[in-house]
Amino acid sequence: MSEAILTISSKNYSSWSLRGWLTTKFSGLLFSERTVSSDDPATRAELLLLSSSFLVPNLEHEGLKIWDTLSIGEYLHEVMPAAGLLPADREKRARCRSISGEMHSGFAPMRSALPMNLKGDFPNFKVWARAQADIDRITTIWREHLDLYGGPYLLGERSLADAMYAPVVTRLRTYHVPLDPRSLAYCDTIMAMPELQEWIHAAKAEPADVEELEVEF
Repeated sequence: MSEAILTISSKNYSSWSLRGWLTTKFSGLLFSERTVSSDDPATRAELLLLSSSFLVPNLEHEGLKIWDTLSIGEYLHEVMPAAGLLPADREKRARCRSISGEMHSGFAPMRSALPMNLKGDFPNFKVWARAQADIDRITTIWREHLDLYGGPYLLGERSLADAMYAPVVTRLRTYHVPLDPRSLAYCDTIMAMPELQEWIHAAKAEPADVEELEVEF
């Protein structure tokens, strides 16, 4: 199987790039990275949530281009089924698709109020009601699935769902959001993944900042 190319943008700011990158890493597919500069107008529009379409991450493999994160996950499940991106059990698979889809299409207030910023550290951040409602819904999803399947990942074994929610984990750490013990333990599990640590290390080495995404207090 030929090596793929995954196009991403800023590792510090782009939650969608992180989702696609983790999904591809989880799949075991060999790939190289192509990075689009954050100075590119389309990229800045995506990072600032001003674009209605998201063209990164973009996976190129065997003549195909797949640019939607969930589509990337579904494609990689087909070409690398042993990786278990989608669980073998039908009920788990349905839940994986449901909670991944909810992350994909929802939680806009939280995304806007708590932008991903892996270099950032904001211990006194005020989380307003609409963003808190999103956080409450997310942690409800986490607790429900951790209790149902026993952890340490949302479906028991690591899956596409964990890649989809990993950027939320980093946001909650960046902004020091208080969590219940079960959700906190899940965040610890995600943060300890070698793949995520690799991404964070690279993100902190990025030289440039996007001023609009640097929270002011």
